[in-house]
Amino acid sequence: MNLSRKWLNEFVDLSLDEVGDHAFAEAMTMSGSKVEGTRVMGEGISRVVVGRIDEMVRHHDSDHMWTCQVDVGGERRLQIVTGAQNQKVGDLVPVALDGATLPGGATINTTVFRGELSEGMMCSLKELGLTLHDFPYAYENGLFVLQEPCKPGDDIVPVIGRDDHVVEFEITPNRSDCLSVIGLAREASVTFQKPLKLHDPVVKGSGGDINDYVKIDIEDSRLCPRYTARMVRNIKIEPSPKWMRERIAAMGMRPINNIVDITNYVMMEYGQPMHAFDFSCVEGGHIVVRTAREGETCRTLDGNERKLNTSMLCICDEHKPVGLAGVMGGENSEITGDTKMVLFESANFNGTSIRRTAAALNMRTDASAHFEKGLDPYLTRAAVDRACELVELLGAGEVVDGVVDVFPNPPEPLVRKLDVDRVNWILGTDIPGETMRKILSDLGFVLGGDSVTVPSWRLDIDPKYTQNDFAEEVARIYGYDNIPATMMADSGAKPGGLTPEQSAERRLGETCRACGYDSIITYSFYSPAGWDMIRLPKDDPRRDSIRILNPLGEDTSCMRTTTLPSLLEVLARNWNYRNASVKVYEFAKVYRKRADGLADEPKVLTLGAYGGGMDFYALKGAVEELCDALRIADVEYVPVKDNPSYHPGRCAAVLAGGRTLGVFGQIHPLVAANYGVSAELYAAELDFPAMFACRTTELYYTPLPRFPGVERDISVVCDDALTAGEMAKCIRRAGGQYLESVEVFDVYKGANIPEGKKSVSFALTLRAEDQTLTDSHADEAVQSILAALESEYGVKLR
Repeated sequence: MNLSRKWLNEFVDLSLDEVGDHAFAEAMTMSGSKVEGTRVMGEGISRVVVGRIDEMVRHHDSDHMWTCQVDVGGERRLQIVTGAQNQKVGDLVPVALDGATLPGGATINTTVFRGELSEGMMCSLKELGLTLHDFPYAYENGLFVLQEPCKPGDDIVPVIGRDDHVVEFEITPNRSDCLSVIGLAREASVTFQKPLKLHDPVVKGSGGDINDYVKIDIEDSRLCPRYTARMVRNIKIEPSPKWMRERIAAMGMRPINNIVDITNYVMMEYGQPMHAFDFSCVEGGHIVVRTAREGETCRTLDGNERKLNTSMLCICDEHKPVGLAGVMGGENSEITGDTKMVLFESANFNGTSIRRTAAALNMRTDASAHFEKGLDPYLTRAAVDRACELVELLGAGEVVDGVVDVFPNPPEPLVRKLDVDRVNWILGTDIPGETMRKILSDLGFVLGGDSVTVPSWRLDIDPKYTQNDFAEEVARIYGYDNIPATMMADSGAKPGGLTPEQSAERRLGETCRACGYDSIITYSFYSPAGWDMIRLPKDDPRRDSIRILNPLGEDTSCMRTTTLPSLLEVLARNWNYRNASVKVYEFAKVYRKRADGLADEPKVLTLGAYGGGMDFYALKGAVEELCDALRIADVEYVPVKDNPSYHPGRCAAVLAGGRTLGVFGQIHPLVAANYGVSAELYAAELDFPAMFACRTTELYYTPLPRFPGVERDISVVCDDALTAGEMAKCIRRAGGQYLESVEVFDVYKGANIPEGKKSVSFALTLRAEDQTLTDSHADEAVQSILAALESEYGVKLR
């Protein structure tokens, strides 16, 4: 946002002699309006003055050059040779003296042209960095013959209006009110403790009634909360006056003509974008603010045909769009030299809707940049009145009496109580309440005791955290450098550190690396084809993923609901690179769609490996290490045969406390083949939130045993389908108080074992805390275990 210091002085008296650019920038930045830089518009021009051509003669050695005697206000006239043909004796022109500099870095020196001395150069518009938009009366391809009030010897910079100082601000998105001269004037007024001089527009009118000409309807007041319009007849299209052209140029825009310049001028002054329609192009005299119909198009002012969708807000007549709301007007209602009646639009539009329209059509404009940040709905009336006041001031037309103002749901003002103690607690200060009230009052807040009414243009004030916002306003005007560096009293502030979740995640990462796994990072979006690659059933809920509205391509068109496809792509890529063995892991989010259309985003710890002796049990060992790292108790491993992505005989689920922590095993050979891999691939998918919930946080000290343990081995014959894990749980239940541990150390099928049976051997350790166990104690426990196994599973001692 550029700000003209000259324009600012209309609202706040801040002369350059009193407050220089550096001091202005420093103070405004410290009060919350960050300044990026300052510059003088004519800083590239030096030693250029006004000259009067007193004499012209043909060059003695050229048929197209002139030798001129030019009065530049000194004791003698200068002789200057020129090839221009549009000048005459008596004309006032810009003269670059010996040693002058021009925009672009050009330097002018005394020289000789074909034997004639030239002591400088008479300048054209282009050589001064100007165009016909800046001076419409000038001759583009010749000397710039001045019509401004000036005399020989005057510095050309103020004559051409390039003596203004421009300040460039970086306006944060939440302060849309500062995207205007008046908004920044409010800030400057408080910063420098100078009175703010605002002007209420006065429109005289010329009779008639606008309601006899136009009717306005809003179909959706959420997308267009307010639409205000005024009408001007007998339009006279001509260049704007010099003062307006200078201000518009200083703010970084290009003067066009009086009507267009008025709308731009009001947008820069008030921060309210406006648009002017040729009313003769509005069929039926009826403006309808609605979303586009299916298949509608609109040719915008830039000459491009825009294909619209049903979410885009348009300004329409009874049959067609005449403009894209908040973005750009339509070519079919453009102001031309034949325009006689103009409708000025000053409306308030939903910022999100405007931003989406501008992004979808790739046509971000100054107007859309304002609207997308959110604007004060109470601004529209003052802005359209100001535009009509300028119309009358410039003699650009006759304003029809009356205003059409459609404002279905005016918002209630935000009123909150100022809690002085709370503000001081937040800031760690002891600022008096009267000082706070004065600061807020100067900023435009209306106070009645401790009741504060937030001005309508301060859309950044959050109704939920008003005291925090009040504290910010007080702090930036009171002066951050005046606030002592203290901790907030009773703030509950704690030293920084990791959250329990972050600590657990780091611990698991350390364990993975200790087990030889390398960390990887993969994309969160994936191709829907990935679900087929891992053989997900058609009705699997993981296929219902969140689609990306503007994907880079089909391969990145949806958010992943499982990390397995991403992991397998990494393993397959390494396999194709002929890496003999790979062990990788990743902490990654998956995105599970909720009923409200948003997503839950739990983290998954995924491990993948092949080669290097990797098998099911090696992967199971890594999973056990991970569970031990979080001290997850009572972990069980249950065979899984129905997971289509894994080998049905080499896959297990991990459970703890009845909760599933994940699944691991060998990838199904058909899935591996889908990725072009003939080796055995192994993977584990572990639910980090479930593991974190099952971790043990309280540690207990267990002293070393005082008495020796008794060890017994048993070998039993059971059905081949019965798992060792199920028998181990039965043994723990039946082992009694002395059973300390159970471990499987052998599984055998072969000679002397019937068909369909297997032999499983367990090592039992028994121990008592208060005595040395005898053989009778051990035999009693073993007999109880064997009886339970036979009773529950028909298991026989081998």
